[in-house]
Amino acid sequence: MLTLINNATIVNEGRQFVGAVVIDGEYIIDVLQQPLADTEHFDNVVDATGLYLLPGVIDDHVHFREPGLTHKADIATESRTAAAGGVTSYMEMPNTLPPTTTPDLLAEKHRLAEEKSRVNYSFFFGTTNENAYLLPTLDVHHVPGIKIFMGSSTGNMLVDDDDALRQIFLSSPVRIVAHCEDDRIIQQNIAEFRRKYKGQNDFPVRYHSRIRSIEACYESSAKAVALARDTGARLHVAHVSSARELELFSDELDVTQKQITAEAVIAHLMFSTEDYDHLGAKIKCNPAVKTPEDREALREALAMGQIDVVATDHAPHLLREKEGGALKAASGMPMIQFSLVSMLELSDQGYFPVERVVQLMCHNPALLYHIDRRGFIRKGYYADLVLVDPTANWQVLSGRYYTKCGWTPMDERTFKWRVRRTFVNGKTAYADGIVVDGIRGMALKFDA
Repeated sequence: MLTLINNATIVNEGRQFVGAVVIDGEYIIDVLQQPLADTEHFDNVVDATGLYLLPGVIDDHVHFREPGLTHKADIATESRTAAAGGVTSYMEMPNTLPPTTTPDLLAEKHRLAEEKSRVNYSFFFGTTNENAYLLPTLDVHHVPGIKIFMGSSTGNMLVDDDDALRQIFLSSPVRIVAHCEDDRIIQQNIAEFRRKYKGQNDFPVRYHSRIRSIEACYESSAKAVALARDTGARLHVAHVSSARELELFSDELDVTQKQITAEAVIAHLMFSTEDYDHLGAKIKCNPAVKTPEDREALREALAMGQIDVVATDHAPHLLREKEGGALKAASGMPMIQFSLVSMLELSDQGYFPVERVVQLMCHNPALLYHIDRRGFIRKGYYADLVLVDPTANWQVLSGRYYTKCGWTPMDERTFKWRVRRTFVNGKTAYADGIVVDGIRGMALKFDA
């Protein structure tokens, strides 16, 4: 079936123009530099006048909670939420129950996603202090990378043995994605707060960013970067959250030239410690949100090239699990539905052009992980596309988000931009508030 997306403002590969895209089945078969006047021979015509057409977002950092934590979220519900946010591909993290630390558990996740996922999918392999010997056996065409927790987070996957760390960096055949927080510093900070609060078992949530501190983030990130330089490993530092960490990364804009790359996530770009007063534990995440000055530095680094990829770290919890303070409230928040519109709002505020949003959220993830035929609007590529309205002026309210956990810290926020339609492999997966039933994504493939 031939589909024509006509009269769209196409944003792709550093430029924008009003044109058209022709889709045949799963693939883009033509990209036209101007709209078509004769549209009669197409089976389906989408008039995109006034809308922007972007490549589908590739989110390289999500937690969809399946298996084992499906009371919070699951692959079906969160991939539905992804489609509503213009995210057409995701890479899911291994800290589920059980954690994805063996080939059999990785294969089981693929089986679940083939059955349930509404958008395209892939899964990171998780490292432990004991499983480095498995890394050379990984299929580099089906595994985007390995995830290493150099700081404790949801799940028990902390790698804190220096010999194991070095072996992981030496033996990984794929890019290493690191969660960097120094657990020793975090535990020292907790002990100090307990002395200050006379043995209390929890503290106000605003102290979360002082417990999981800038120092804890920097020391761990610096250690990971030093290991990568020493061993030659390809390293991607996840969710960089502080201005100080930025000095560890090159400002070279071409991600294909970098051995060491950095990711920012929406929580650290949209929230700061000042937001604890009205959002409380809803914005508690690991690493913690930092000061307004740190947030500003991260936003500026997106344009400068020190940060290469923007993701979500989408991590749903039930609201009852978010009760408590700096120690007891669960860390993480559901963000995937609002990542693209948040970045487009920052573009409107002058931080970077729309073309840079596409670079950070679509092109660079595809280049960094060598994803087969995705992340660009090109002939012969899969038709993963999103139409966004730049003048929607809408408010997030209950019933307008799709995550299983049933809440978002974006509730009641007003956005100018809105996702109108999402195409996954040439099929409409979401359109104007409706997630289309029956659409299934494909497993991502990687050109090693």
